[in-house]
Amino acid sequence: MTGAVALRLPAGSLPGKLRRIDADAANRSRSDLPRFAAWRPLAFAGLWTLVGLAFAGQLYLTQSKIGSPVTWGFAVTRSLADWYVFALLSLPAVVFARRFPLGSAPLRLLAVVHLVASLLFSLVWMLLRAGVAVAMEGSPFAETLRHALVATLVFNLLVYWVVVAVAHAIAFYQSLRERERRTLELEKHVTEARLLALQMQLNPHFLFNALHGVSALMYRDVDAADRMLVKLSELLRHALDRTDAQRVPLRDELAFLDRYLELEQIRFGGRLSVKHEIEDAVRDAAVPNLILQPLVENALKHGIEPQTRPGLITLRAAILPGRRVRLEVEDNGRGLGSGKSAEGGIGTANSRSRLGQLYGDAARIEFLPGADGGLRVLVEFPLER
Repeated sequence: MTGAVALRLPAGSLPGKLRRIDADAANRSRSDLPRFAAWRPLAFAGLWTLVGLAFAGQLYLTQSKIGSPVTWGFAVTRSLADWYVFALLSLPAVVFARRFPLGSAPLRLLAVVHLVASLLFSLVWMLLRAGVAVAMEGSPFAETLRHALVATLVFNLLVYWVVVAVAHAIAFYQSLRERERRTLELEKHVTEARLLALQMQLNPHFLFNALHGVSALMYRDVDAADRMLVKLSELLRHALDRTDAQRVPLRDELAFLDRYLELEQIRFGGRLSVKHEIEDAVRDAAVPNLILQPLVENALKHGIEPQTRPGLITLRAAILPGRRVRLEVEDNGRGLGSGKSAEGGIGTANSRSRLGQLYGDAARIEFLPGADGGLRVLVEFPLER
Protein backbone atom coordinates (compact mmCIF):
# COMPACT_ATOMS: atom_id res chain seq x y z
CA MET A 1 0.00 0.00 0.00
CA THR A 2 2.87 2.36 0.71
CA GLY A 3 4.29 1.73 -2.74
CA ALA A 4 0.95 2.70 -4.29
CA VAL A 5 1.09 6.09 -2.62
CA ALA A 6 4.62 6.65 -3.91
CA LEU A 7 3.50 5.89 -7.47
CA ARG A 8 0.79 8.51 -7.27
CA LEU A 9 3.30 11.28 -6.57
CA PRO A 10 5.30 11.68 -9.81
CA ALA A 11 5.01 15.46 -9.83
CA GLY A 12 6.30 15.74 -6.28
CA SER A 13 8.96 13.08 -6.45
CA LEU A 14 12.43 14.05 -5.34
CA PRO A 15 14.18 13.84 -8.75
CA GLY A 16 11.33 15.65 -10.46
CA LYS A 17 11.37 18.40 -7.85
CA LEU A 18 15.11 18.93 -8.25
CA ARG A 19 14.78 19.06 -12.04
CA ARG A 20 12.16 21.78 -11.73
CA ILE A 21 14.36 23.74 -9.29
CA ASP A 22 17.34 23.54 -11.69
CA ALA A 23 15.15 24.64 -14.62
CA ASP A 24 13.83 27.61 -12.63
CA ALA A 25 17.38 28.66 -11.72
CA ALA A 26 18.47 28.44 -15.36
CA ASN A 27 15.46 30.49 -16.48
CA ARG A 28 16.24 33.14 -13.88
CA SER A 29 19.84 33.34 -15.10
CA ARG A 30 18.73 33.74 -18.73
CA SER A 31 16.18 36.41 -17.80
CA ASP A 32 18.89 38.44 -16.04
CA LEU A 33 21.00 38.80 -19.21
CA PRO A 34 18.93 41.53 -20.95
CA ARG A 35 18.77 43.55 -17.74
CA PHE A 36 22.57 43.60 -17.35
CA ALA A 37 23.25 44.03 -21.08
CA ALA A 38 21.11 47.19 -21.19
CA TRP A 39 23.28 49.33 -18.92
CA ARG A 40 26.75 48.04 -19.82
CA PRO A 41 27.25 50.15 -23.02
CA LEU A 42 26.11 53.28 -21.18
CA ALA A 43 28.39 52.58 -18.23
CA PHE A 44 31.30 51.85 -20.59
CA ALA A 45 30.86 55.11 -22.52
CA GLY A 46 30.27 57.09 -19.34
CA LEU A 47 33.44 55.77 -17.69
CA TRP A 48 35.71 56.67 -20.59
CA THR A 49 34.01 60.07 -20.95
CA LEU A 50 34.69 60.84 -17.28
CA VAL A 51 38.33 59.88 -17.69
CA GLY A 52 38.57 62.06 -20.79
CA LEU A 53 37.01 65.03 -19.01
CA ALA A 54 39.39 64.58 -16.07
CA PHE A 55 42.40 64.72 -18.40
CA ALA A 56 40.82 67.67 -20.23
CA GLY A 57 40.75 69.56 -16.95
CA GLN A 58 44.37 68.64 -16.30
CA LEU A 59 45.39 69.81 -19.80
CA TYR A 60 43.50 73.08 -19.41
CA LEU A 61 45.04 73.90 -16.02
CA THR A 62 48.55 72.80 -16.99
CA GLN A 63 48.61 74.93 -20.14
CA SER A 64 47.33 77.92 -18.21
CA LYS A 65 50.01 77.48 -15.55
CA ILE A 66 52.91 77.31 -18.03
CA GLY A 67 51.71 80.41 -19.86
CA SER A 68 50.34 78.72 -22.95
CA PRO A 69 46.60 78.64 -22.27
CA VAL A 70 44.10 76.77 -24.42
CA THR A 71 40.35 77.01 -24.56
CA TRP A 72 38.21 74.57 -22.61
CA GLY A 73 36.68 73.37 -25.87
CA PHE A 74 40.12 72.56 -27.29
CA ALA A 75 41.11 70.69 -24.12
CA VAL A 76 37.90 68.66 -24.11
CA THR A 77 38.12 67.84 -27.82
CA ARG A 78 41.76 66.78 -27.61
CA SER A 79 41.32 64.67 -24.46
CA LEU A 80 38.10 62.96 -25.55
CA ALA A 81 39.70 62.10 -28.91
CA ASP A 82 42.59 60.47 -27.01
CA TRP A 83 40.41 58.50 -24.62
CA TYR A 84 37.72 57.45 -27.05
CA VAL A 85 40.45 55.78 -29.10
CA PHE A 86 41.60 54.08 -25.89
CA ALA A 87 37.99 53.03 -25.28
CA LEU A 88 37.76 51.51 -28.75
CA LEU A 89 40.98 49.55 -28.31
CA SER A 90 40.07 48.45 -24.79
CA LEU A 91 37.41 46.12 -26.22
CA PRO A 92 39.84 43.76 -27.99
CA ALA A 93 42.24 44.19 -25.04
CA VAL A 94 39.56 42.91 -22.64
CA VAL A 95 38.77 39.99 -24.95
CA PHE A 96 42.47 39.16 -25.15
CA ALA A 97 42.84 39.41 -21.36
CA ARG A 98 39.97 36.97 -20.86
CA ARG A 99 41.44 34.67 -23.49
CA PHE A 100 44.74 34.58 -21.60
CA PRO A 101 43.87 35.08 -17.92
CA LEU A 102 46.16 34.43 -14.98
CA GLY A 103 46.60 30.72 -14.47
CA SER A 104 45.85 29.78 -18.07
CA ALA A 105 49.58 29.41 -18.88
CA PRO A 106 52.97 29.78 -17.15
CA LEU A 107 53.47 33.27 -15.75
CA ARG A 108 56.53 34.03 -17.90
CA LEU A 109 54.69 33.05 -21.05
CA LEU A 110 51.71 35.21 -20.11
CA ALA A 111 54.02 38.15 -19.42
CA VAL A 112 55.60 37.84 -22.88
CA VAL A 113 52.21 37.46 -24.57
CA HIS A 114 50.77 40.54 -22.87
CA LEU A 115 53.96 42.54 -23.45
CA VAL A 116 53.68 41.92 -27.19
CA ALA A 117 49.97 42.72 -27.04
CA SER A 118 50.65 45.97 -25.18
CA LEU A 119 53.17 47.07 -27.81
CA LEU A 120 50.63 46.30 -30.54
CA PHE A 121 47.96 48.16 -28.56
CA SER A 122 50.21 51.22 -28.32
CA LEU A 123 51.14 51.14 -32.00
CA VAL A 124 47.53 50.84 -33.17
CA TRP A 125 46.52 53.67 -30.82
CA MET A 126 49.16 55.96 -32.30
CA LEU A 127 48.08 55.13 -35.85
CA LEU A 128 44.40 55.72 -35.07
CA ARG A 129 45.11 58.88 -33.10
CA ALA A 130 47.21 60.29 -35.91
CA GLY A 131 44.35 59.57 -38.32
CA VAL A 132 41.90 61.36 -36.02
CA ALA A 133 44.25 64.37 -35.81
CA VAL A 134 44.44 64.54 -39.59
CA ALA A 135 40.63 64.39 -39.86
CA MET A 136 39.89 66.87 -37.08
CA GLU A 137 42.82 69.30 -37.23
CA GLY A 138 44.40 68.76 -40.63
CA SER A 139 47.75 67.90 -39.02
CA PRO A 140 50.35 66.02 -41.10
CA PHE A 141 50.03 62.29 -40.46
CA ALA A 142 53.77 61.50 -40.31
CA GLU A 143 54.54 64.39 -37.96
CA THR A 144 51.68 63.51 -35.66
CA LEU A 145 52.73 59.86 -35.59
CA ARG A 146 56.35 60.78 -34.71
CA HIS A 147 55.15 63.03 -31.90
CA ALA A 148 52.88 60.29 -30.53
CA LEU A 149 55.68 57.74 -30.71
CA VAL A 150 57.93 59.91 -28.56
CA ALA A 151 55.33 61.34 -26.20
CA THR A 152 52.81 58.53 -25.61
CA LEU A 153 54.48 55.13 -26.07
CA VAL A 154 55.07 54.42 -22.39
CA PHE A 155 51.73 55.92 -21.36
CA ASN A 156 49.92 53.75 -23.90
CA LEU A 157 51.60 50.64 -22.48
CA LEU A 158 50.48 51.69 -19.00
CA VAL A 159 46.88 52.13 -20.21
CA TYR A 160 46.92 48.63 -21.69
CA TRP A 161 48.11 47.07 -18.43
CA VAL A 162 45.51 49.02 -16.45
CA VAL A 163 42.79 47.74 -18.81
CA VAL A 164 44.07 44.17 -18.42
CA ALA A 165 44.23 44.51 -14.63
CA VAL A 166 40.67 45.89 -14.45
CA ALA A 167 39.43 43.12 -16.76
CA HIS A 168 41.01 40.50 -14.50
CA ALA A 169 39.53 42.16 -11.38
CA ILE A 170 36.03 42.26 -12.89
CA ALA A 171 36.31 38.65 -14.07
CA PHE A 172 37.46 37.57 -10.62
CA TYR A 173 34.60 39.48 -8.96
CA GLN A 174 32.04 37.98 -11.35
CA SER A 175 33.45 34.51 -10.75
CA LEU A 176 33.25 35.04 -7.00
CA ARG A 177 29.66 36.29 -7.20
CA GLU A 178 28.68 33.39 -9.44
CA ARG A 179 30.28 30.94 -7.02
CA GLU A 180 28.39 32.53 -4.12
CA ARG A 181 25.14 32.43 -6.09
CA ARG A 182 25.63 28.78 -6.96
CA THR A 183 26.44 27.99 -3.34
CA LEU A 184 23.26 29.72 -2.15
CA GLU A 185 21.23 27.98 -4.85
CA LEU A 186 22.73 24.63 -3.88
CA GLU A 187 21.95 25.21 -0.20
CA LYS A 188 18.39 26.14 -1.14
CA HIS A 189 18.06 23.04 -3.34
CA VAL A 190 19.39 20.80 -0.60
CA THR A 191 16.99 22.30 1.93
CA GLU A 192 14.02 21.87 -0.41
CA ALA A 193 15.09 18.32 -1.21
CA ARG A 194 15.33 17.47 2.50
CA LEU A 195 11.92 19.00 3.16
CA LEU A 196 10.40 17.08 0.28
CA ALA A 197 11.99 13.85 1.48
CA LEU A 198 10.61 14.43 4.98
CA GLN A 199 7.15 15.16 3.60
CA MET A 200 7.25 12.06 1.38
CA GLN A 201 8.18 10.08 4.48
CA LEU A 202 5.19 11.49 6.32
CA ASN A 203 2.54 10.57 3.73
CA PRO A 204 3.07 6.76 3.79
CA HIS A 205 3.41 6.87 7.57
CA PHE A 206 0.09 8.67 7.92
CA LEU A 207 -1.60 6.30 5.44
CA PHE A 208 -0.30 3.22 7.25
CA ASN A 209 -1.62 4.41 10.61
CA ALA A 210 -5.00 5.36 9.12
CA LEU A 211 -5.41 1.96 7.44
CA HIS A 212 -4.41 0.26 10.67
CA GLY A 213 -7.27 2.10 12.36
CA VAL A 214 -9.69 1.00 9.64
CA SER A 215 -8.63 -2.63 9.94
CA ALA A 216 -9.08 -2.55 13.71
CA LEU A 217 -12.56 -1.06 13.34
CA MET A 218 -13.63 -3.55 10.63
CA TYR A 219 -14.21 -6.34 13.14
CA ARG A 220 -16.25 -4.20 15.51
CA ASP A 221 -18.37 -1.93 13.26
CA VAL A 222 -18.40 -2.54 9.51
CA ASP A 223 -20.55 0.52 8.73
CA ALA A 224 -18.22 2.77 10.72
CA ALA A 225 -15.21 1.26 8.95
CA ASP A 226 -16.87 1.94 5.60
CA ARG A 227 -17.50 5.59 6.52
CA MET A 228 -13.91 5.82 7.71
CA LEU A 229 -12.63 4.55 4.35
CA VAL A 230 -14.68 7.20 2.52
CA LYS A 231 -13.31 9.92 4.80
CA LEU A 232 -9.82 8.52 4.32
CA SER A 233 -10.06 8.70 0.52
CA GLU A 234 -11.19 12.35 0.74
CA LEU A 235 -8.37 13.11 3.14
CA LEU A 236 -5.76 11.49 0.91
CA ARG A 237 -6.95 13.44 -2.14
CA HIS A 238 -6.63 16.64 -0.14
CA ALA A 239 -3.14 15.65 1.08
CA LEU A 240 -1.93 14.79 -2.44
CA ASP A 241 -3.12 18.16 -3.73
CA ARG A 242 -0.82 19.84 -1.21
CA THR A 243 2.22 17.60 -1.68
CA ASP A 244 4.48 20.26 -3.25
CA ALA A 245 3.63 23.03 -0.77
CA GLN A 246 6.11 23.47 2.08
CA ARG A 247 4.04 26.21 3.73
CA VAL A 248 0.27 26.68 3.70
CA PRO A 249 -2.10 29.16 5.39
CA LEU A 250 -3.09 28.05 8.87
CA ARG A 251 -6.76 28.00 7.84
CA ASP A 252 -5.92 25.32 5.21
CA GLU A 253 -3.91 23.33 7.74
CA LEU A 254 -6.83 23.45 10.17
CA ALA A 255 -9.29 22.40 7.44
CA PHE A 256 -7.13 19.35 6.68
CA LEU A 257 -6.82 18.61 10.40
CA ASP A 258 -10.60 18.80 10.83
CA ARG A 259 -11.00 16.13 8.13
CA TYR A 260 -8.46 13.96 9.88
CA LEU A 261 -10.17 14.40 13.25
CA GLU A 262 -13.55 13.50 11.71
CA LEU A 263 -11.90 10.29 10.60
CA GLU A 264 -10.58 9.60 14.08
CA GLN A 265 -13.90 10.46 15.73
CA ILE A 266 -15.50 7.65 13.74
CA ARG A 267 -12.84 5.27 15.05
CA PHE A 268 -13.23 6.44 18.66
CA GLY A 269 -17.02 6.16 18.47
CA GLY A 270 -17.98 9.40 20.17
CA ARG A 271 -15.25 9.16 22.81
CA LEU A 272 -13.27 11.99 21.20
CA SER A 273 -14.08 15.70 21.17
CA VAL A 274 -12.13 18.61 19.76
CA LYS A 275 -11.87 22.19 21.02
CA HIS A 276 -10.53 25.10 18.95
CA GLU A 277 -8.98 28.24 20.45
CA ILE A 278 -7.73 29.99 17.29
CA GLU A 279 -7.18 33.74 17.03
CA ASP A 280 -8.64 35.23 13.85
CA ALA A 281 -5.46 37.21 13.14
CA VAL A 282 -3.35 34.06 12.86
CA ARG A 283 -5.54 32.14 10.40
CA ASP A 284 -3.76 33.62 7.35
CA ALA A 285 -0.27 33.01 8.75
CA ALA A 286 1.92 30.59 6.78
CA VAL A 287 2.68 27.36 8.66
CA PRO A 288 4.62 24.24 7.64
CA ASN A 289 2.46 21.83 5.67
CA LEU A 290 1.17 18.93 7.84
CA ILE A 291 2.77 20.35 10.98
CA LEU A 292 -0.22 19.69 13.23
CA GLN A 293 -1.43 16.27 12.06
CA PRO A 294 1.56 14.28 13.43
CA LEU A 295 1.23 16.05 16.78
CA VAL A 296 -2.49 15.30 16.98
CA GLU A 297 -1.88 11.70 15.91
CA ASN A 298 0.74 11.40 18.65
CA ALA A 299 -1.74 12.75 21.22
CA LEU A 300 -4.40 10.26 20.10
CA LYS A 301 -2.12 7.25 20.02
CA HIS A 302 -0.15 7.78 23.22
CA GLY A 303 -2.49 9.96 25.26
CA ILE A 304 -6.17 9.25 24.59
CA GLU A 305 -6.33 5.78 23.05
CA PRO A 306 -4.83 3.89 26.08
CA GLN A 307 -7.46 5.31 28.46
CA THR A 308 -11.20 4.62 28.72
CA ARG A 309 -12.51 8.02 29.71
CA PRO A 310 -13.63 10.57 27.05
CA GLY A 311 -10.75 12.26 25.28
CA LEU A 312 -10.34 15.94 24.50
CA ILE A 313 -7.96 17.50 21.96
CA THR A 314 -7.49 21.27 22.29
CA LEU A 315 -5.98 23.20 19.41
CA ARG A 316 -4.63 26.70 20.03
CA ALA A 317 -3.01 29.25 17.71
CA ALA A 318 -1.93 32.80 18.42
CA ILE A 319 0.46 35.54 17.28
CA LEU A 320 3.04 36.44 19.91
CA PRO A 321 4.95 39.71 20.34
CA GLY A 322 8.00 39.84 18.09
CA ARG A 323 6.04 38.52 15.06
CA ARG A 324 6.04 34.89 16.09
CA VAL A 325 3.37 32.20 15.70
CA ARG A 326 2.54 29.78 18.48
CA LEU A 327 0.64 26.55 17.84
CA GLU A 328 -0.44 24.23 20.65
CA VAL A 329 -1.87 20.72 20.73
CA GLU A 330 -3.06 19.59 24.15
CA ASP A 331 -4.76 16.36 25.21
CA ASN A 332 -6.27 15.13 28.45
CA GLY A 333 -4.63 11.72 28.21
CA ARG A 334 -2.33 9.98 30.60
CA GLY A 335 0.51 12.46 30.06
CA LEU A 336 4.19 11.72 30.24
CA GLY A 337 4.34 9.59 33.31
CA SER A 338 7.58 8.44 34.85
CA GLY A 339 10.32 7.34 32.46
CA LYS A 340 8.32 8.12 29.30
CA SER A 341 9.76 10.11 26.43
CA ALA A 342 7.83 13.03 25.01
CA GLU A 343 9.52 12.87 21.65
CA GLY A 344 6.92 10.63 20.00
CA GLY A 345 7.52 8.56 16.88
CA ILE A 346 8.23 9.17 13.22
CA GLY A 347 5.64 11.91 12.77
CA THR A 348 6.84 14.00 15.70
CA ALA A 349 10.50 13.59 14.73
CA ASN A 350 9.53 14.54 11.18
CA SER A 351 7.87 17.75 12.41
CA ARG A 352 10.96 18.69 14.41
CA SER A 353 13.22 18.10 11.39
CA ARG A 354 11.06 20.15 9.03
CA LEU A 355 10.92 23.05 11.51
CA GLY A 356 14.70 22.99 11.67
CA GLN A 357 15.03 22.98 7.89
CA LEU A 358 12.55 25.83 7.40
CA TYR A 359 13.43 28.14 10.30
CA GLY A 360 16.69 26.91 11.86
CA ASP A 361 17.19 28.08 15.44
CA ALA A 362 14.28 30.53 15.11
CA ALA A 363 11.79 27.67 15.65
CA ARG A 364 11.21 25.47 18.67
CA ILE A 365 9.01 22.57 19.65
CA GLU A 366 8.47 21.80 23.32
CA PHE A 367 6.61 19.06 25.25
CA LEU A 368 4.98 20.19 28.51
CA PRO A 369 2.53 18.72 31.03
CA GLY A 370 -1.10 19.47 30.16
CA ALA A 371 -3.55 21.24 32.44
CA ASP A 372 -5.68 18.07 32.86
CA GLY A 373 -2.78 15.70 33.30
CA GLY A 374 -2.22 15.13 29.60
CA LEU A 375 0.45 16.47 27.28
CA ARG A 376 0.77 19.94 25.76
CA VAL A 377 2.94 20.32 22.65
CA LEU A 378 4.03 23.88 21.91
CA VAL A 379 5.41 24.94 18.50
CA GLU A 380 6.81 28.42 17.78
CA PHE A 381 8.31 29.91 14.63
CA PRO A 382 8.56 33.31 12.86
CA LEU A 383 5.40 34.84 11.43
CA GLU A 384 5.11 34.76 7.62
CA ARG A 385 2.14 35.49 5.42
